[in-house]
Amino acid sequence: MPPGRICVAYMGRVRANPSAARALPYRTRTVKSRRDGRGWSGLDPVKARTLTSPDSAAMRPRRFGPVEPLRGTIRVPGDKSISHRALMLGALAVGTTRISGLLEGEDVLATASAMRAMGAQIERTGVGTWRVDGVGVGSLLQPQVALDMGNSGTSTRLLMGLVASHPISAMFTGDASLSGRPMGRVIEPLSRIGAVFSASPGGRLPLMLQGISPGVPIEYCLPVASAQVKSAVLLAGLNIRGTTTVIEPVATRDHSERMLAGFGADVTVERDAAGARIIRIAGEAELRPQTLEVPGDPSSAAFFIVAALIVPGSELTIENVGLNPTRAGLIAVLRAMGGSIHEINGREVGGEPVADLVVRHSALCGVEIDPAIAPSMIDEFPVLFVAAALAQGRTTTSGLDELRVKESDRLAAMAAALTHVGAQVEERADGLVIDGSGGEPLRGSGNAVVATPLDHRIAMSMAVAGLASSGGVEVDDTRPIATSFPTFEKLLEGLAG
Repeated sequence: MPPGRICVAYMGRVRANPSAARALPYRTRTVKSRRDGRGWSGLDPVKARTLTSPDSAAMRPRRFGPVEPLRGTIRVPGDKSISHRALMLGALAVGTTRISGLLEGEDVLATASAMRAMGAQIERTGVGTWRVDGVGVGSLLQPQVALDMGNSGTSTRLLMGLVASHPISAMFTGDASLSGRPMGRVIEPLSRIGAVFSASPGGRLPLMLQGISPGVPIEYCLPVASAQVKSAVLLAGLNIRGTTTVIEPVATRDHSERMLAGFGADVTVERDAAGARIIRIAGEAELRPQTLEVPGDPSSAAFFIVAALIVPGSELTIENVGLNPTRAGLIAVLRAMGGSIHEINGREVGGEPVADLVVRHSALCGVEIDPAIAPSMIDEFPVLFVAAALAQGRTTTSGLDELRVKESDRLAAMAAALTHVGAQVEERADGLVIDGSGGEPLRGSGNAVVATPLDHRIAMSMAVAGLASSGGVEVDDTRPIATSFPTFEKLLEGLAG
């Protein structure tokens, strides 16, 4: 492996080089608030979020109980990952980009707000339809307010990449959950480019980033499979003279590469002798505006796929679901468990493979899940754990360390939540072992509530568990669901009606 890469092979897997981790080239310090009557760093107090505790508004609990068979046809909102990237690249193109099917959840709206703060004109023209007038690569403006990322780790990490190679500075803030998530894995490669960071202890938000132009093109091997880190480096490379290279030993979702090419960036992807993906992007790009349709989010469809599989008598059609191969792990695993999931009307939308899914109630069996498939379903494991809790036999997962640093520690949160409602769960360091009920309903949460620590996917997963319980599941707070799937409860009500 050439000098400069920080990946080392170990027992057929890839891990970070410990010596590289000890020499992270960035500074960390506590960033204090600037209370000047406008909230954090000039934010309007109505929009400002507390950085040390949950939002002050009252929690919104809800009980999700057993239902009749789920039947009908639904369409889930646009893909969150693609929606973020469409707004960012539209803002970097010169001209007008038009987007339909954009997810209008809080996370994506945080991206839109940040790009407006850096000079792009972004306007909602209808339900899911948006117009973006871009400023061009290299022309982002100095934001006059802190960039409030809310709960969105994707917004934070990808926008850090954009800012890193521009001669501007930005303060990144977020809610209590996001402020607890480490950013070091993005800070490390962006620091190599020449960006300077002043972060809270542990490389967390709030964080000040001083970009640099011209930046230094780098070759970076991902020590941990992460589409967000890969995308941050590639986006930084857009405004760096020369070629920026990312080596990906384990493939992750490839929406960035697809969309960058669609907007006219010079992007190449090849594989080396070991099977690693090598992605190169030529800098000083001139992006062309596009007309885009965002396919349905497979991570959102996942909740209804599992619901239809575990609620007896169900037959559900889910239209316009994105089936990018780097995102299709859950469907493969559920089929291996015996799930009846059929694709019809296959087509391509916005450069992404799409189909309608017909899902029927099925008797599921436990399986041992290969850790290699984890990157293609990393966000879907919480609801997969619910399916496993209703399956016949044991389901074993491993290699899921990444779930400990999501919006919550998703391994601990799902182990506790499923145990609370009657499932048999063993929590291990890097996964869960679940002995399923063989299709028998879960007990439910009784008179207590299930903790879903400000995590939208935990809340929706436990809502699905409630549909296949005898006594219902009381979710402690449904507000976080709006970050990624604001119509979830309405769609569920329509089917369970």
